[in-house]
Amino acid sequence: MRVADREKTAERLLKSSAEKFYDPEVDIDWSAPLVDGLFYIPEQRISLYGTPLYDTLSQEQRVELSKHELASIASVGLWFELLLMQMLVKVVYNTDPTTRHAQYALTEVADECRHSTMFARLVERIGCPAYGPTRHTHRMGKLLPIIGYGPAMYGSILVAEEILDRLQREAMTDDTIQPLVRMVNRIHVLEEARHVRFAREELLRGMSELKGYEMPYQKWLVGYVSMMITRAIINPAAYAAVGLDVREAHRQALGNERFQETIRWSGERIMTFLDEAGLVGRPGMRSWRRSFLIG
Repeated sequence: MRVADREKTAERLLKSSAEKFYDPEVDIDWSAPLVDGLFYIPEQRISLYGTPLYDTLSQEQRVELSKHELASIASVGLWFELLLMQMLVKVVYNTDPTTRHAQYALTEVADECRHSTMFARLVERIGCPAYGPTRHTHRMGKLLPIIGYGPAMYGSILVAEEILDRLQREAMTDDTIQPLVRMVNRIHVLEEARHVRFAREELLRGMSELKGYEMPYQKWLVGYVSMMITRAIINPAAYAAVGLDVREAHRQALGNERFQETIRWSGERIMTFLDEAGLVGRPGMRSWRRSFLIG
């Protein structure tokens, strides 16, 4: 796959960032009322949709569950944005700051700061806990900015960004979804497109620079982190909000073919890209299968 000149790409992305960016404090009306009866994520994307447990829920409980799953997705997204910012700052730390490449990386950090604030405000506005990942995953996440580098680092970033991006692209045009949520999704999708372009090109450049002995580690790391991301999206604590047994609900969600298909669908584009780039394979295959991103 051909890659454009690094500085030329960064120059274009810097110009685009200057011309079109959003401030969630200004561009979103956080005081706008929520609409009774509307979902917060598309109903078919709820992790329990199609399970025996879901059939026991009333319509009000289903809407409430969608709200708490959105809060989990948004707060897990915020958690990963924080890890992403640490990794980008590490890149800039070792880069000439006068290059457009370093300057765009800093611009992306600024974007992610606003996105993190936006996700936090969203969770606050809908009145849910900031679930975030489970305690174990939160502890493990601290290691990623330390052990992550090269293509696996950018691959991990892309898995998180592109899964969320596809879910948001679907929801932002869905009239059954809260208008506030659609606006947050629209802003994130528009700005995230630049980040995806940057990370994809950096990943391909990194692959061309890797030494042979580094490949097994890169394949293992991107697979393992991807599994952590997909397993973290819905914090099991969210099920308690509608009176479900957390352990049983989590068991049914993980075994739910519809939810597994949602994960595969949301990751189709990035998995094709990572496979063509040479990052999908042993010793990461066990993690890829457990992530639901491949069958």
